[in-house]
Amino acid sequence: MKLVLSLFLFVALVPLVASEVAAQDSASAPQTVETLRAQLLDVKAKEAELQSRERQLDEDLKPENIERSLAGVGSTRPEELRESRRRQLTIERDGVRAQLKLVTTSRERLEAVIRTAETQAYQKSAEGSPLLDQAVAAETANPGWWLLVLAGLVAMVGLVVVFVIARQKYAR
Repeated sequence: MKLVLSLFLFVALVPLVASEVAAQDSASAPQTVETLRAQLLDVKAKEAELQSRERQLDEDLKPENIERSLAGVGSTRPEELRESRRRQLTIERDGVRAQLKLVTTSRERLEAVIRTAETQAYQKSAEGSPLLDQAVAAETANPGWWLLVLAGLVAMVGLVVVFVIARQKYAR
């Protein structure tokens, strides 16, 4: 009985799938993937730039480097200058880290979208050519075809019923 139900559902859903496939534009999927990959390259470049800037700021925040950056500046309060420079670098580093976190999240999301788009493009390419899809749609739209399918289903159901009845008689 499960077989009959499966076959019936298959035959009922084939026209729906064929019409949906014909409606989709298979040429746009590869273009979308390429556009997303270009965006990913831009995001990766921005991420690398921010990582480099973060490393530079970490290096600049070392006490000896703060001291060196203020070596040519004369002041009566060098401690305040060093503290001011440290605060400025810390604020900038924290801003760069926040941007880096956003760019990293963006990159991860973009990679997930690319994987999804690649899967969809693969599925569309595996479905076949648009001409084949149109031929399938034309065949499923033919009313004679539906009558033939219905007759086949009735015959299968009849065979299953006969098989079940015969099995029950011989089981006694």
